[in-house]
Amino acid sequence: MVNGQAELHFLCGKIAAGKSTLSKALAAEHRAVVLSEDEWLPLLYPDELLTIPDYVRYSNRLKKVVGPLVRDLLAAGMSVVLDFPANTVEQRHWMKQLADSTDAPHTLHHLDVPDEVCRARLKARNAEGAHPFEVTDEQFEKITSHFVPPSAREGFRMVVHTA
Repeated sequence: MVNGQAELHFLCGKIAAGKSTLSKALAAEHRAVVLSEDEWLPLLYPDELLTIPDYVRYSNRLKKVVGPLVRDLLAAGMSVVLDFPANTVEQRHWMKQLADSTDAPHTLHHLDVPDEVCRARLKARNAEGAHPFEVTDEQFEKITSHFVPPSAREGFRMVVHTA
């Protein structure tokens, strides 16, 4: 918390950059609750997440519920780590609107991790089988092609984390 005020944390990084790992560390450091898209989507839509357009559709549905929840948690004095990808300008715009609708300070955590490190982590994660989504090399390439690094112009307080 900043001066005892609840904080909002966002995460930006490619697949397997370490967003969920960082979200848990931030939650412990800031006594925050983590809201994780990767945990909720497969529970809510177990047989429907088959394609990237499916993901976009269901992620947008989830955001309609999560946005008011985040505002309520912050208003109640609870810091929040929003473990949803902030990987495109559009995704970050939603998060910026969410942050601006509260009085809570916010930080965008950008995990700047090279593709080869992400691919190695992804292969290990897929082999372990503990993550709710298994991502192929082809899917990694397709999803990563949409990644847009954040810029200062977007108006976030930003912390960059490197591998």
